[in-house]
Amino acid sequence: MLIDAIDLTAVRRVLLIKLRHHGDVLLSSPVLTALKTHAPHAEIDALVYHDTREMLSGHPALSQLHTIDRQWKKLGPLGQLRAEWQLLSVLKSRQYDLVITLTEHNRGAWLVRLLKPRWSVGPQGPYGRFFKKTFTHRYLQVPGNRRHTVEVHLDALRRIGIYPAPDARALTLLPGADAEASLAAKLAASGLVPGGYILVHPTSRWLFKSWPAEKMAELINQLTARGERILLTAAPSADEMAMLADISARLQRPVASLAGQLSLKELAAAIASARLYIGVDSVPMHIAAAVQTPCVALFGPSGDIEWGPWQVPHRVVAANMACRPCGNAGCGGSWRSECLEKISVQQVLAAVDSLQEALA
Repeated sequence: MLIDAIDLTAVRRVLLIKLRHHGDVLLSSPVLTALKTHAPHAEIDALVYHDTREMLSGHPALSQLHTIDRQWKKLGPLGQLRAEWQLLSVLKSRQYDLVITLTEHNRGAWLVRLLKPRWSVGPQGPYGRFFKKTFTHRYLQVPGNRRHTVEVHLDALRRIGIYPAPDARALTLLPGADAEASLAAKLAASGLVPGGYILVHPTSRWLFKSWPAEKMAELINQLTARGERILLTAAPSADEMAMLADISARLQRPVASLAGQLSLKELAAAIASARLYIGVDSVPMHIAAAVQTPCVALFGPSGDIEWGPWQVPHRVVAANMACRPCGNAGCGGSWRSECLEKISVQQVLAAVDSLQEALA
């Protein structure tokens, strides 16, 4: 029996802190849902980096979304201090009873000290004495214990007596009416209709997670030879657009592309409208899970148990190599991942066929 569970009836406001990348933030969305389910009377806020805000904006359990802009450092010492102080003032005015941080970032520990909530939850680990002494509750993180990141996040709630039901742990991402409308116009201009295309997102911001361009192009060629309609997407970064250009140059038939042309919310709408998603371990793969679009995901150095598609029909394709998942930026830090290069086009096609047969 948990002897230090908190009294949820005494919780009026909660702050959830997740200062990580886009995918990590989206994978924290079930925590908001579970909190609201178990404490429907409470106001639940979140604090994330400004560039990741669209992963949680519009979440039905969210009262207020606060952000830290990593560009504040360009304001100079005084400007950054002013921005930080303004954020702290807003957070203090909320008078949180419970603060939960899902990362070992020291900013979360400092905020707990400054906001002085009655209860606070943080991860347990070798993060130093200051971090260790900050929280009223710390949830266990067992080294080498391979569990999905969503479950690890939910451990923060289990530690204080909240146990979400297995069917209540879904990801939540709402594209919004504006994004859906603008995406619909772009689809129409590309000659596509909702449900009539496969969305292929070949890239990741970390290119060592990407499948070779020549293999991705061959996969698309084989799909279009079958009569499949394809929509290509990618982030507007120079590296990702260069990879898309390489893939496009190898295609035997024209395909629609909105690469570099979509906001995150529009991308979510595009994935939600797709019949199937194909991509690598990246934010769009998690978006596919959130909007319940069946997906085929290629995994290399990263762990599919920890980061795979969550609660959505899917197939994971990965090479059977003893060294994976290693978590490295390519073999030996080379930004080339042999475990991805070993995946064949036929393996991915077989995964696509298997998933589509299961959905039929």
